[in-house]
Amino acid sequence: MVVIKRKIIGKKTYYYLEHSFREKAKIKVKSKYLGLSLPKNIEEVKKNFFYEVFKEKWFPTLNEIKRKYTKEKRTHSSSFWEKKLHNFMIKFTYDTQRIEGSTLTLRETADVLEHGITPGNKSLDDVKEAEAHEKVFNEILEYKKDISLQIILKWHKQLLYETKPDIAGKVRKGQVEIGGSRFVPPTPVEMDLLLRDFFAWYGKHKKALHPIELAALVHLKFVTIHPFVDGNGRISRLMMNFILVKTGYPLFTVPYNNRSSYYTALERSQIKKEDYIFVRWFVKKYVKQTKGVP
Repeated sequence: MVVIKRKIIGKKTYYYLEHSFREKAKIKVKSKYLGLSLPKNIEEVKKNFFYEVFKEKWFPTLNEIKRKYTKEKRTHSSSFWEKKLHNFMIKFTYDTQRIEGSTLTLRETADVLEHGITPGNKSLDDVKEAEAHEKVFNEILEYKKDISLQIILKWHKQLLYETKPDIAGKVRKGQVEIGGSRFVPPTPVEMDLLLRDFFAWYGKHKKALHPIELAALVHLKFVTIHPFVDGNGRISRLMMNFILVKTGYPLFTVPYNNRSSYYTALERSQIKKEDYIFVRWFVKKYVKQTKGVP
């Protein structure tokens, strides 16, 4: 948390921003001198200061993750990485589908995707959507162009065509709600403008932002627009991994058993309209999940 500190020397008061954080076993403090009075845009200054400290703390670690990952990719055989990617695909498909209500276990997801074994007591729709997710995921790995509304609609159609053909690949025309969340998605009449703004923002910032920051923001911004009746989270998490693949970083899955903190970070960002609540969550979880790569 960033706090305002005052130092009184003689008859003058000097203002500073201060942010303390734990790094391993030590408490570190960063400060920024503001002057003899508080700026009128103090909240913006506080956010910018926090972001500067955040980048200084985390971005070198993210860059080191990529360096090690790149080195490991050169060290191991293509068969090793194919198997590793396949295992990730199963876990990612399980997590992302389970977050959205699938009843398949991790073992059942693996049986479906590896052996075509359909569990007799589970929803056939869950099986079909797991198979569709695998196909879309594999297509994303091979896709050479950049994301666009056209390709997102195609992926969404592929994802849901077997189970929900009436909404697959179509931007919603009605108002939707998110179960258990205080956030209310934008109205249908806003969809065209918000999607245009999203892709304009992406085009402007895709090279300026750190790739991990970009992946987090692409996920957050797209799922906040919530352009589909269903499948918004799954498509956003696929887009997130598209960014990671494209920029040479390890892939990331939001574990099903960690969904509560994921939901909370998303909702707080959406309600407060502060993107970096989710970005901070994402970066910390990403570092924890990938620092041991390969």
